[in-house]
Amino acid sequence: MDANQESPFNPFGMDETCENCPELVETRSNVVHGYGDVGAEFAFVGGFPDAGADEVGIPFMGEGRETMLEILHATGFTDSLETTEPELENAVLTYAARCFHPEREPTDGEFTNCEPYLNSEIRMINPEIIVAVGQHALEALAWEYTTRSAEDFDVEVEHATTIHGRGFEIVPMIEPAEQTDEQTDTIIDHLLDVLGRDYRQTKGRRGR
Repeated sequence: MDANQESPFNPFGMDETCENCPELVETRSNVVHGYGDVGAEFAFVGGFPDAGADEVGIPFMGEGRETMLEILHATGFTDSLETTEPELENAVLTYAARCFHPEREPTDGEFTNCEPYLNSEIRMINPEIIVAVGQHALEALAWEYTTRSAEDFDVEVEHATTIHGRGFEIVPMIEPAEQTDEQTDTIIDHLLDVLGRDYRQTKGRRGR
């Protein structure tokens, strides 16, 4: 699977007509795969798309979009503040589950069906830092990328901290739409701290 940096939309060519979850085929507008810079060192992983993200086909560009863009702008990942198609540098946005249902969250089975997409994107991006946005994302990343069980994580408690994972550092973050102004300031400050140190020592890999 080759990356296509000519477009930030689904740059790894994931299946945009996926029918692994038949019930969701009828309720979604888009399969919301990753979006952004294929050479990114930071991956923002959310749980699943809401109606707004489903409509535009870009993660986090629904409810809480303004807060997410504020965070991305303050940390230098985008110059965009008034858009649903931000130009991103050094960051990718993606989800653990990819399709929208208007009446419910994804089932455990639907999260499981999407695991190959998320794991493939993370392998292709090979980020230094994964920002786990929301409890669903934090739990989805727990088994594969940390030594802790999913039940041990609480995004409210661990918001804007760093967890040392298997080859990555994971930064939990409360959903943008649910953050207070203080929590937004805290995650911005923490990410700036991460950017200000040599976070690449996590894997000891090359610089860019």
